[in-house]
Amino acid sequence: MIRKGARNLITDVAGLRVGQAEDIGVRTGVTVLLADEPVSAAADVRGGAPGTRDVQGLDSVSLVDTVDAIVLSGGSAFGLDAPSGVQAWLREKGRGFEIVPGAPRVPIVSGAILFDLANGGNKVWGEEPPYRRLGKAAAKNAAEDFALGNAGAGLGAVAGAYKGGIGSASSVSDDGFTVGALVAVNSVGSPIVPGTDLFWAFPFEQEGEFGGRVPKRSLGPIDLDLPPDMKVALRPSSNTTIAIVATDADLTSVELKRVAIMATDGFARALRPVHTPFDGDLVFAVSTSRRKLSGLRPVEIMRLGHLAADCLARAIARGVYEASTLGDMRCYRDLFP
Repeated sequence: MIRKGARNLITDVAGLRVGQAEDIGVRTGVTVLLADEPVSAAADVRGGAPGTRDVQGLDSVSLVDTVDAIVLSGGSAFGLDAPSGVQAWLREKGRGFEIVPGAPRVPIVSGAILFDLANGGNKVWGEEPPYRRLGKAAAKNAAEDFALGNAGAGLGAVAGAYKGGIGSASSVSDDGFTVGALVAVNSVGSPIVPGTDLFWAFPFEQEGEFGGRVPKRSLGPIDLDLPPDMKVALRPSSNTTIAIVATDADLTSVELKRVAIMATDGFARALRPVHTPFDGDLVFAVSTSRRKLSGLRPVEIMRLGHLAADCLARAIARGVYEASTLGDMRCYRDLFP
């Protein structure tokens, strides 16, 4: 039997913390997943307009097979400065990969960005974008408990016609393995079943975590065309849902890649349409390797990937449900009181 974790956050995976920082005037922010010690990682990119830093280095053939942190940032390409702030903070703490004995260690920080430059905030920030500063501040704030909705990289996010945000969820298997998801939801597609107040992810909801709304009648037939409540202004690179899934199972980088691939199905369970030419959808997968797999490994990988996909779908719905109206970006709970 699968149950949600004690916090229902990605930090139910022991050894992980999340830090966030925002600039309210700019309407943007940064979210950092910080590991207590280097963790194995992989990534899977499905959207047509991704923006990333140090993702290629997560390939299983690369020299470094672990990361110290993963950053989700607003700001489009400007947000790629955020990992530099996290990296600087980690170096101050003596963290990082030893390339040559005696030389400075190099913290390994991967990241991905979403577009929030057209959300009405004051983007006249002068010579220096705020993202390096926000990255460092987010790393300092890292803790096991953190805010959802209008927080971190989700502050300026929009999901279809609704205010987007930061979401998270976790699952624990009956044999004690934990899977968690963390996501910044800024999608072209809609999270809501057409003509209803239901999240597409409603079949996977645990204990009313995003409102507990269930169908009042048969849902069929559903209009199979593009939904009317998707994002109106379609521009390449102007969207993106970026996510991290994590587990405590001892997975190799190749196995993590498979979990990341399977976890992207969580996007399709919670958003419609998804992986469009206008989105930069991406999933990172990390493992703290604190629990050893004991069964047939391919079967165990299949189960973990399955749990990760459902967990990510729940996290997406939570990110939208927990968001608050910001300016003309109306939130779900105001539109469906």
